[in-house]
Amino acid sequence: MQNPTFEIRQARPQDVPAAFALIEELALFEKAPHAVSNTPEEMLRDGFGQNPAFGMLVAESQGALVGISIYYVRYSTWKGRCLYLEDLVVTEKVRGKGIGKALFAATARKAQELEVKMMVWQVLDWNTPAIEFYKSWGAVIDTGWYNCRLEEATLYKI
Repeated sequence: MQNPTFEIRQARPQDVPAAFALIEELALFEKAPHAVSNTPEEMLRDGFGQNPAFGMLVAESQGALVGISIYYVRYSTWKGRCLYLEDLVVTEKVRGKGIGKALFAATARKAQELEVKMMVWQVLDWNTPAIEFYKSWGAVIDTGWYNCRLEEATLYKI
């Protein structure tokens, strides 16, 4: 997708360092910079290797990466194949210029291309601007579930 001030396109391997910087910016925004253990090298392998674990769309403006959408296909036993939107990030200095909308719409089109049953994602309960953004698209915000995980140290003790 093209706009006079930015372009949305499929990511390339050389986009990974700038994309990783946006992920670190997101971690700061979410008050969890210490939680990032991924690396650009792992992202390069995992997203652009022989068996990619995720896809990524990027927003580029004046030669700089200013936004990313990272997604992957997951499986719901109730619905079937779904596209999971892992992260939608637009750098703070260019928010409010339609880049997030364009990335979200491009991700929804990717979900359509992949012929999935739905697109799903998470949003922090205190991130009111993001919640309102998603509601403006007609998203259903479900508050009836808890997020659960086994972190690496615990997972490998089992």
